[in-house]
Amino acid sequence: MLTSSFVLLKGIGQSSERRLWQEGILNWAAFLRSPTLPGISSTRKEWYDRELATAQSRLEDGDAHFFGTCLKSREHWRLFETFRHRTLYLDIETTGLSAREGHVTVVGLYRNGYMTSLVRGETLTEDRLHAELEQTDLFITFFGSGFDIPYLQAKFPRLNFKKPHFDLCFAARRLGMQGGLKHIEQELQIERETDVVGLDGWEAVRLWHQWCAGDEAARDLLLRYNAADTENLEPLAALLYDQMVARFGPSSVGFPPNRHQEPTEVSP
Repeated sequence: MLTSSFVLLKGIGQSSERRLWQEGILNWAAFLRSPTLPGISSTRKEWYDRELATAQSRLEDGDAHFFGTCLKSREHWRLFETFRHRTLYLDIETTGLSAREGHVTVVGLYRNGYMTSLVRGETLTEDRLHAELEQTDLFITFFGSGFDIPYLQAKFPRLNFKKPHFDLCFAARRLGMQGGLKHIEQELQIERETDVVGLDGWEAVRLWHQWCAGDEAARDLLLRYNAADTENLEPLAALLYDQMVARFGPSSVGFPPNRHQEPTEVSP
């Protein structure tokens, strides 16, 4: 999808991008091969050619940051397949209070099939988080732009979150799905272990306090709950990405326009 994206060019929005696809210009290579294009002056075409040549070079270098800056945040989903091997799935638990008064209790990190649980008072440190984030090209969260990342930034100011971020909550809303992570998991038939079904963020707060009071079983359940939230982001991201490509990518050309009209109230 990334090499079919023209919205990274200044002056080209989704409507112009769709017109290019309708003209058979389905990727950067086709754009560069075409000497002229309807509605694009020769001067602008030359400029766009240079910009796309730069984008191709940056893609070959694996420079996700470049694409994160030239694509609007709501379009960062387009990076998923290209940078999947350097993707970090992230979910946090807290003490239930605001970032000013509360604390992060658990940070779940999942990448390339490996789950890491960083726990307050044990392995959760700013240095450790910094090291984990440095290995990352793309963040994936569920409403992380509204909660997880601002909370972490408030508690660990040195962390660098200025990287592409595929927020699954807003992707789901664009696709017409409502509800939270667990509801959407059920809708898409993504399963989790029986013992953590029905648990939510407030239950995670209670489990943390139970563990602080000496209940070791509460700690184990809390970590398994957070791991389920974190690991399930991967299959959810894959499903939502495929639906986003089908709805908003080149393959959608030819369907009635209103079928692909996006909700105007969504603005991640």
